Amino acid sequence: MPEAILLKDVDTLGEQGAVVEVSKGYLRNYLIPRKLAQPATKGAIETVRQRQAAAERAAREAVERAQENVNLLNRTVLTIPQQAGADGRLFGSVTAQDIANAIREARGLRIDKRGVHMPEPIKNVGTYMVVVEVVEGVTATVKTMVVAKR
Repeated sequence: MPEAILLKDVDTLGEQGAVVEVSKGYLRNYLIPRKLAQPATKGAIETVRQRQAAAERAAREAVERAQENVNLLNRTVLTIPQQAGADGRLFGSVTAQDIANAIREARGLRIDKRGVHMPEPIKNVGTYMVVVEVVEGVTATVKTMVVAKR
């Protein structure tokens, strides 16, 4: 039976990049025309291994960069001036987008507003601890001070 390298995930065979044994007809008539697999030659197997190694290296570097950004954000104190009344209530509110913009201005990091986890927008002057998701599963806590604009 010939071997094939999967170019995409195939439910019955395996994940992308896996080398599997399949029948000649299945490879020739189903997998190759649908661009799901290619015949496994020595050169193709080596190319797949190099791609997998590069992808693992890139993922490791991304996690390291994310950890550096988390350490930076944990030390960050944001000060957001907003117009407020005499009782400390804001005219409007501080939203996740406002916090993402403040992080971009203060540290130059692009954080998606969906990564800023707040139960509800901030409506009063004060100090708040806001959880920010840097990448999936990696979070930082940013001290945010909302002050009255003079």
